[in-house]
Amino acid sequence: MSFNTSINVSHDAVDVKPERGTMLQSFSPRSHGSKGYSLPQDSEENRGSVAQSAGQSSTSVVDQVRSPADDAGVTSSSTICPAPVCRQFWKAGNYNDELSSKSQQPNGKNYLHVHPMFLHSNATSHKWAFGAVAELLDNAVDEIQNGATFVIVDKTTNPRDGTTALLIQDDGGGMDPQAMRHCMGFGFSDKKSDSAIGRYGNGFKTSTMRLGADVIVFSRHSKNQTLTQSIGLLSYTYLTRTGHDRIVVPILDYEFKASAGEFKPLQDRDHFISSLSILLEWSPFSTEAELLQQFDDVGPHGTKVIIYNMWLNSDAKLELDFDSVAEDILIEGSIKKTGSKIVNDHIASRFSYSLRVYLSILYLRIPETFKIILRGKVVEHHNVADDLMHPQYILYKPQATGSEEAVVVTTIGFLKEAPKVNLHGFCVYHKNRLIMPFWQVISYSSSRGRGVVGVLEANFVEPTHNKQDFEKTVLLQKLENRLKEMTVEYWSCHCVLIGYQVNKKPRLQIPQNVQPAGRQALSPLPGFQAVFPQGNSTSLPRFSAKPVLLEKRKERPDSVASAASKRKVGNDGFTVPGQNRVEQFIHGSASQSQDIETVKLMEKNKNLRAKCLDHKVRSQNLEVKAMNLRSELENVKSEYERLMVELQALDLVKGEHRRNVNT
Repeated sequence: MSFNTSINVSHDAVDVKPERGTMLQSFSPRSHGSKGYSLPQDSEENRGSVAQSAGQSSTSVVDQVRSPADDAGVTSSSTICPAPVCRQFWKAGNYNDELSSKSQQPNGKNYLHVHPMFLHSNATSHKWAFGAVAELLDNAVDEIQNGATFVIVDKTTNPRDGTTALLIQDDGGGMDPQAMRHCMGFGFSDKKSDSAIGRYGNGFKTSTMRLGADVIVFSRHSKNQTLTQSIGLLSYTYLTRTGHDRIVVPILDYEFKASAGEFKPLQDRDHFISSLSILLEWSPFSTEAELLQQFDDVGPHGTKVIIYNMWLNSDAKLELDFDSVAEDILIEGSIKKTGSKIVNDHIASRFSYSLRVYLSILYLRIPETFKIILRGKVVEHHNVADDLMHPQYILYKPQATGSEEAVVVTTIGFLKEAPKVNLHGFCVYHKNRLIMPFWQVISYSSSRGRGVVGVLEANFVEPTHNKQDFEKTVLLQKLENRLKEMTVEYWSCHCVLIGYQVNKKPRLQIPQNVQPAGRQALSPLPGFQAVFPQGNSTSLPRFSAKPVLLEKRKERPDSVASAASKRKVGNDGFTVPGQNRVEQFIHGSASQSQDIETVKLMEKNKNLRAKCLDHKVRSQNLEVKAMNLRSELENVKSEYERLMVELQALDLVKGEHRRNVNT
């Protein structure tokens, strides 16, 4: 049923509470949703209204507004999806407040609201578009504990204008109406698990608004035999084009009624119609039926996110390139091929512009039961540590204020392509999530350190909100210093294994016929023989002298030995300059050989420790595999028991059939 009726309404501030048991008698939803109502329009004087979400006060979310309505189908006659005023993200922060009149505050109450400009400024924390995509995948990975088995990242099309949109969908637990409002609001986070990646309750807003001007979310949730589904719209285009002075988020909530065998709206009629009218005008879907069709592939639980009106770069092209590679998403204009082909094709060079490569190393560990599907193809998980040759496992115990914070095992080694590649750095993870890929902690002015790569999980330092860096703390500085030491130590001990030579400073050699600068030959005093017959100190190592020992010192051999070691005298009874250096040279050679032996022993010790750590890691991996096999075995047993029950039931049916035939 289509409707041409439109009513101007006043959007007053209200509390939003899903009223499950107070639906109006005249409210008769269709099989998937509600019966249509008249289409309300925004009022210029009251665009600045504030609402409260899910029974809780929210200063940033307005999802329902009052409007009178009659029984008429709600549709949008527009066939073109509205676009933002500016399509370039870094220029879209200019906001025209003149479009709206002065906001009307409810009498007797003070409200703190969030201006729509905050959506844009908040999203600028993501300098890199792939960082925003990773934020959305983190939400899906956090849902593994709720049964999620996949997340889809793909290209889709805006049905209204045919423009490209980004689809991210998972089969996790989904969101109930209250969780949907928390997702659309600011500062809400119900992720209490220590292993959860999300923490601040801000990632969804920053990531979606960084990738596009608008996002619509479909989520279905099942709990305690209650099945709900919600639709929410966060539209920067809607807010800027209508001149709102605060963030307004229309949300529709449905609950499945077993008695009727269909979903029915949870909000009262006025709230539902007002939110639906905004969704149909500003979303990619022009009818309620089209909105509800988006749940067809969601299943009993899960979430679908569609980001549209995606941002363009300075060349008026989409920031994300969906066309160059059919099974990948690239960053437009970021492919810079310099140097050899082996360097350009390496993962350390490609992750910055290829989403498939970046997602392959985004998580340190990922369950075998969970798949990341990009453009219809599963992303193969890749562990950078598997690319290393001559690996070493170094134990690091960071400390702060004298107390032990954590124990970190760093895997370090040479890339398999070394020394042909000049790539280096550490991949630093936090709670399984890659924060800093190939972090260069040392300046490579020479060949020292080339090809050295490390992998570690640093849970003792906190990442920044965009999860692309760590907070600058004392612990991070200590970690950086230790990684520098690891790089230098590893390079010094192992560079010869890949063809490099340790650079040793040559000893200074002075020809015998050259007088050292700043030193002149001294003539002997009258009545004394010359100590240096040729006036050249370079002949000292060949000087032979026997010490003259005093009789008193014979009684104390320790003192004599000590004195003899400190002073040598010549045939003329004079102390021989340079003789101590001869002794030091001799003793130095002996100590140097001892140092070499010590280094060899230390190296053997490191190798043994590395083997021990390797065995521990392998043991842990085997335990995980054993757990997976046990789980699969239980599933097979359950399936076997189910099939046996079906077989028995079939036997009973066959027996009854034979008896009926015989009779």
